[in-house]
This record gives sequence, structure tokens and C-alpha cells, in this order.
Amino acid sequence: MEPRPLLLLLSGALALTQTWAGPHTLRLFGTLLSGLGESQYIGVGYVDDTEVLQFDTNTPNPRVQPRVLRTERPWVEQDDPEFWEEQTQLIKHYEQASRANLNNLRDYHNQSEDGFHTFQVTIGCVVGSDRRFLSGYSQNAYDGTETFTLNLDLSSTTEGNKTTQITIGRDLLHQDDVECWRAFLEDTCVRWLHLFLQKGKEKLLRGDPPKTHVTHHPISDHEVTLRCWALGFYPADITLTWQRDGEDLTQDMELVETRPAGDGTFQKWAAMDVPPGEEQRYTCQVQHQALPEPLTLRWDPPPQTTVTTVGIAATLSLLVAATAGAVLWRRKSSGRDKKSYSQATYSDIAQGSDVSFMAPKG
Repeated sequence: MEPRPLLLLLSGALALTQTWAGPHTLRLFGTLLSGLGESQYIGVGYVDDTEVLQFDTNTPNPRVQPRVLRTERPWVEQDDPEFWEEQTQLIKHYEQASRANLNNLRDYHNQSEDGFHTFQVTIGCVVGSDRRFLSGYSQNAYDGTETFTLNLDLSSTTEGNKTTQITIGRDLLHQDDVECWRAFLEDTCVRWLHLFLQKGKEKLLRGDPPKTHVTHHPISDHEVTLRCWALGFYPADITLTWQRDGEDLTQDMELVETRPAGDGTFQKWAAMDVPPGEEQRYTCQVQHQALPEPLTLRWDPPPQTTVTTVGIAATLSLLVAATAGAVLWRRKSSGRDKKSYSQATYSDIAQGSDVSFMAPKG
């Protein structure tokens, strides 16, 4: 007897719930470039920090292309043809709407059609750990200047505290259009996000813990830089904090933006300038969702035994060289024959280096 569809659906939902650990975000970006009678529309989509789709009108037969799971299991049209067709039609609708808005704004500003202009659309929705809609936004911009923004915050548990903030630079959208955006963010966007997470859970719901270490960089006789590294982690959200004797030094440290590593993971570092000799008072705290608990890192100086061994070896080498030089000078000055001079030098060097070598007798 084949499994019932309801049981399959419940099984998939259970598997997703076990690895969900939200919140998660779906972000869609669209940019229309126009000038000299030509135009190009480019669209990309991200689930959290991973690109999942791409669209470009400057390709043959433009369609939305899936970008997730390319290296694991291709998620292509035969997997969900209706879903990808829906994505393609929506992106093309955004393209047409962006073109109409760009033309309206260009006419409004009395600008020539030959000039280069851009119209950008950014859309996003966020779902919480319960997989329900948490917040959403829609933003439009013409030539880099915002013209419309819709922010929805439904994170409050009480109906009275739910807020809708709308700012309009120019009346491009009517109230009906605003309601359509709300419906899209609260329903369609959330449905797509659920589907992406279900189909790509091996990649999108994974957690890669950071590889961490601290490096030591002398700057001068009065200052040393300690740099705390976090490499190869996913998702991108991470916290690095330097402390001195347990006290946070957030305001005093240098912190770079989280950067993509090029392999689907991210990297970040935080630096702190400290007085030489006080390095052990400073610790770096690393927090990331893939870590079972926060890490505490401290710079480890090189082992003293290694330094001591190298110093002793260098001292012995200098002593041997000095002894050899003195013997050479003394024997040369005495005028002895070459054979006796060589044997004595060999014997004296061996004694001076505390090695039991005996020179042959003449």
C-alpha cells in the first residue's frame, strides 16, 4: 500500500521542523537599467545568505534560473515546473512594472530618454521559528533615490501593536497597490520561503561552526595588535567581542564587515591594540548559532622551550666561531708548520665546543 499524501506531507514538515531554527528571510532584488533606447532587467533572490535564483533579460529565452543545490542535487524545472514558471512570470511582471515606473519618473523630472536611469525594487519577508510571517518590506528607488517604502512588522503578539509604516516620495502606488504588496509579503513570499527551505534544507538549514584563532602583530615598542579570526562559518550572523579582564571593549576594537569566503561560507575578524606584555589580559568571545556554546580565545605565545633551545644553539655557535678564530690567529702567529697547525686547531675547536673529538697524533 502506497503512503498517503497527507502522511508524506506530515513527514516532510516534521523533518523541516527538526532543523528549522529560524528566523529565515527571503529577499528579492530587481534592477532595471535604461539608456540610449536599450534596457536590461536583472533579478536575484536570496534565502538568508545563499543565492537561490537569478534572472536576466539579456539572455536567450529569459527565465528564472535556480541557483541552489547545484553541487548536491540539481533543483531544475522538472522538479517543480509550476513553481519556476510562477517565479518567471512574477519577475517579468516586476520588469514591466519597473519599466512603467521608470518612464513615469523620468517624465515627472522632465528628463531625456537618452539618459541613463535605474529603477530598483527590493522585497523581503521574514518568518520566525514557528514558520509564521514575522515581518516584511518593499522598497522602490529611482536613480538611487527612494520613492516608496512599505514596512510590515507583525512580530507583536497583540493585534493593537501590529504596525504598518508607509512613506511615499511620490504617489506612484494607490491604496489598492499597497494592499496587493501586503498580500504578497504575508502570503506568497512566505509560501516561497517555505518551499525553498524544504527543497534545499541540506544547504539552507545547515550550520557550519567558525574556525577560530588569534594572531599577534607587533606595531611598535609600545603597542601590539591582537586579531581574532573566524573563518568558514555559515550562516553569516556572528558576534566577535574583545574583553579585558572580562570587561567588554566593543567601542575600542576594530571590526570588519562579514565577508563571503567564495565557497558558500563567511569570514570575519576583530582587532585590538594592547600594550606589550599584557596580552594575556585580553580574550576574544565568539558567538555563532552552529557553536554549542560561545568560545573564549586568548593569544598563546610561542613555547619558551623553543626560544631557549634556539638561544643556546646560537650561543654555542658563536663560542665555537670565536674559539676557532682565536686559535687560528695564535697558530698563524707562532709560525708552526701547516700539519701541526691544522691538528692543533681541530683539537682546540673540539674542546671549546665540549665535543670529545681527539686530533690524530703526529
